[in-house]
Formats: sequence, structure tokens, C-alpha cells
Amino acid sequence: MTNSVSLFDGWVRVSLPSGRAGDFHARWLRHNDDLDRHEQTGERTVDSSDLPDDLAIGAAAVEGETLTVRWNKDSRVSRYGLKWLEDHAYALDRPLPPAPPSDVASLEILASSEDPQTYAPSVLARVRACGAALVRRGPTDEPPETQTPRLVDAFTGAGLRVVDTHFGHIEDLRTDNTTNANTDQLGYTDSAIDVHTDQPFLDVPPRYQMLQAIRRATEGGDSTVVDAKAAATYLASLDHRAWELLTTVPVTFHRKQRGFERVVVSPILVDSPDRFQVRYSYFTMAPHQLPFERMEEWYRAYDRFARLVRDPRHQLRFALRPGDFLLYDNHRMLHARTAFRGPRWVRGIYFDE
Repeated sequence: MTNSVSLFDGWVRVSLPSGRAGDFHARWLRHNDDLDRHEQTGERTVDSSDLPDDLAIGAAAVEGETLTVRWNKDSRVSRYGLKWLEDHAYALDRPLPPAPPSDVASLEILASSEDPQTYAPSVLARVRACGAALVRRGPTDEPPETQTPRLVDAFTGAGLRVVDTHFGHIEDLRTDNTTNANTDQLGYTDSAIDVHTDQPFLDVPPRYQMLQAIRRATEGGDSTVVDAKAAATYLASLDHRAWELLTTVPVTFHRKQRGFERVVVSPILVDSPDRFQVRYSYFTMAPHQLPFERMEEWYRAYDRFARLVRDPRHQLRFALRPGDFLLYDNHRMLHARTAFRGPRWVRGIYFDE
């Protein structure tokens, strides 16, 4: 195996002399830097607590039988023999789950005809496999809003059922909305909304949502989805304690509007071999209530997950053109939109199986 190194956030993967792969945290490497040993006795002169909390690797390379690391905080260059690394390795040949995907092409489907019943089954199959499907509508003179009833009929015919919520049957997400109840929430403004799931304050949030583009904004209004199931698997491989807290610590989701109020207490993640569900909504999350001695570790776990799913490298980003629609699994995927100007109009319909 050719000696090589791959740099990740907070750690590196190095191919070792035996051909095995070793994973090493940045902090572990810096703590074991020979530059911090006494020149006569070889004993350590620096404790790990002396190291900065924001320690990070700027670059890493294998040169001959040596791993060279350049640190981004103080420009120090550290060197580690590959044989020494293998002798002290603590994570050999560790399975490496992929980070959440970012290739939008994996979601895209070109509408095969004007009749959505012809492609609804393949769209549902893509959603069940990937968590979401982005359907691009071909050129047509038909206004997008007249197609909405046929889309609803196609997916109910494919086995889904429409779920009414406190907004109504179909949401018209636009700043000048006059068709829905309880519009005193972010979806009916032109503000940016970061990644979240919908309706986490319900005992059973709707399983699917369709977002159909009717009219583009003058500027902005692009969409994002994130595979939270992939993010949870990836996080568990890096920080099991964070994953454990996210699956066990109860969080209160509280939606309070002028005409509606609901509270649900649940962990952020349900993650087991036979079921996955994420509830994540920073704008409907009540103040955390944990014992004092557990609050810091909870924030550390929550923030690590939040930064993972908010990282553009782990997101699928796209613009919905009039007539396009997104169907996604609200128990698996997070979604977002950028701020916008102008008459953006998107229709939202919830479904269950």
C-alpha cells in the first residue's frame, strides 16, 4: 500500500508501513510532538491541557517514512515516524461512513410526461432510497398552480395520504398569503430559514412534504436539503458520546402562535436498525432543562451535530424553477431556504403513508 495521508476535520488517516490505515486525532498528534520533549531526558514538557482548544492541522503529508504536519495556529511543523505511529496506533482500519451527500444529481428526476401518475412511483422510490427527490418539469405552457391537484392525486394514488395541519390543506408559502391560517411564522416571510424538520412539535410529524415551485423570487430563495440519517451515522463514527446524547436526552419543542400552541418532548434522534427519525428545529426549541453538570456536554453534542448539518459541504443545494417540485422524507431530511426578494411562491403539501 502506497504511503499516503488524508486530512479530515480534526483528524488524519495515514497509511502505515504494514499497509493498514491508522486514524489519529490532531490533539493526540500535537500532544505527542517530539518538539515538546526535554532535549536531555526526552520527557514531555507540555501537558495536553496546555494546548489551545482551537488546535487544527493546516496541512499534512507523508515524506518517505515520516508524517509531516503543519499546524495552522502557530505554523509549527511536527514530524512523526510511520513505524512509531503504527506502534502506538489506537484506531486501525476503522470503518469510515461517508459524510452526508452533496451531489444534487442523485436526487434529480426529469418529469417524463405532463401526467404525474406516470412518474409518481419512481419519485417515491427515489425518496425511499435517498430521502428526497427533485423533479424537474420540462417546458410547458401550463401554469404550475393548475398542476397541484394532479400531483396530489398522483401521490395519493401511489399510496400516500394528504395530512392537514394547523396551516390548512395546502400551504401557499408567500409573503402576501391570504389562503392559510396561522401564517405568523417564518415560512410566510422573506427571511432565510436554516436547516430544520417540519412540525417537530407534533406527536407524529408528517412523514413527507412536497414543495412545489409556482413562482421564482427576484433574488435568492434557493433551497437546501441535508440527509440527517447519513449525518447521524457519520457523527456516531466520530463521537459516539455526542450521538448517544442526541438519541437519549429529551428536548422540548414548543410552537406558539396567535391561534395555535403545541408542545412535544423528544430526543433529537431516534436511530435504531429498524427506525430513524430526526426532530430538529432551532426556531421551535424551548430552553433546555438539564442538570447543571450535564448542560455543557449536551451543548457540545448538539452543537457538533448542528455544525455538521449546517456545513455546506454536507448539503444538497439547488434552485426550484416554476413547475419543479421537491418531495422529501421529513423524518430523515432537513431542509432550508435562503432569504429572498420578490414574489416567491412555493406550495407545500404534507403526506403520510
